[in-house]
Amino acid sequence: MFGTEKTVVRRWPADPDHRRIIDAPRDDLVVERATDAGEFEQEQGPFRAYRRSVVTEGDELVETTQYRLTIPWFAWLFALPVRWTLQRRGAVHRSAPPWWAPPDRIDERQALVLGLLAAASMSSAFTNTLFTQTAQFAADDFGVSDTGFGNAMSVVRLGIVIALPLAAIADRVGRQRVMRFAAWAAPLICALGAVAPTFPTLVATQSVGRPLGLALDFLIAVVVAEEMPRNSRAYAVSVMAMAAGLGAGIAVMALPLADLGPSAWRLVYVVTLIWLVVAVDITRRLPETTRFERPHVIAPPLDKSRFAILAIVAICANFFVAPASGFQNRYLDEVRGFSASEIALFTLITATPAGLGLVVGGKLADIRGRRRLIAITIPVATVLVLGSFVVAGLPMWLAAFGGGFVGGIAYPALAVYRAELFPTGNRGRAAGMLTAAALLGGIGGLQLVGRLLDRGAGYGTVIGLVALGQLVVVVVVLRWFPETAHRTLEDLNPEDATPAPTDAPRLSP
Repeated sequence: MFGTEKTVVRRWPADPDHRRIIDAPRDDLVVERATDAGEFEQEQGPFRAYRRSVVTEGDELVETTQYRLTIPWFAWLFALPVRWTLQRRGAVHRSAPPWWAPPDRIDERQALVLGLLAAASMSSAFTNTLFTQTAQFAADDFGVSDTGFGNAMSVVRLGIVIALPLAAIADRVGRQRVMRFAAWAAPLICALGAVAPTFPTLVATQSVGRPLGLALDFLIAVVVAEEMPRNSRAYAVSVMAMAAGLGAGIAVMALPLADLGPSAWRLVYVVTLIWLVVAVDITRRLPETTRFERPHVIAPPLDKSRFAILAIVAICANFFVAPASGFQNRYLDEVRGFSASEIALFTLITATPAGLGLVVGGKLADIRGRRRLIAITIPVATVLVLGSFVVAGLPMWLAAFGGGFVGGIAYPALAVYRAELFPTGNRGRAAGMLTAAALLGGIGGLQLVGRLLDRGAGYGTVIGLVALGQLVVVVVVLRWFPETAHRTLEDLNPEDATPAPTDAPRLSP
């Protein structure tokens, strides 16, 4: 039963207090039940296999726990926290998941899905980051102006129209099948950029490949919402965002290849093919979501008021975020004189704290709520990111560092709304349309920044101008967003709380 299991053995004093704690079933990371053999097995928890036994040896209690974790791709990341948690039993008995785990206790299926989605998030983030990171070097190679650069970034974002039909299809045939397609197609098509003979051809390949990566991304958000417990959706979003940060980081780490020669940026596109390994695993093991398999109304009317407020936030947020990220490399190259390797180092160092912010933000959003967290963190993150385009030297690094950390705290609370506020029958469609709205906002910001820069405006001035969109985000969130923490999807979307009427289209498991 335990072929590659891990084993934890601890010895405790055989006094009454320790015996009472050790002999009781666990109720923290895992819920145990006693077996007829006098051992304990998993009743609910993330393990594929689990067994704990307690024996007395002299004046000691010997506790032996054998387990096998069910988190694909990222089991290594949780190995030490899991082991540490299973070891800490003797002094205090806590009936709650540990601080590093989701607020809700997840089961084996949810752990499996979480790991697969995190791997898919890496692939999606790489394909979405690829053109942003390499466009400056390709533009230099092909002799493209600031306006042409901004136009290219906008055209690639307009490719989202390719992904929108996939969102609607996912609401009809299921998330699993569409995600399999996107997981294969996105890296394959993006990799064609390596052989693009002209800059427009490069833009054309990424205008198809990147939206397929975006389709994978918004369907990941849908599956997270549908599979995770009500108190852990933002936590799961933060895990996806951390995995996405790792995927984007791999794109950044590949960027020094561009220093090998004027056309060496093409090598970064070849690296894209590594994500076919993730596509194989998604194809083999990702199940359909339980909520999609339940009977539900297909394509019910879209709640226009909910969609409108979410679309406004998506547009205004990306009106700032897209140019701030899209022109960062160009700013570091033109204004600060950074090489490709220095840009990669700057990005890795300043983006790393965003991962820590995501951990903090995911927990806070699930425990304390979303709205207040967004209202506090968005303005702070915006000021810090703007500062990184104004100051030089160490203050620039610190501003970018702080902006990444605080922005990471804000992200899970803001991102989780896109899937929470729509029913199963149109959750994918809404997520796709909101992604399109976000890209339209980004296009507007890119176009404005590119044209103002070509007319001689400074980076600090133009980034400060588009930062005004973040004020709109805070106002809309505080005025119109509902608080969704601690509420089930069926509570938020009553359409899913009752069976579909007999005269409506239905899906059955």
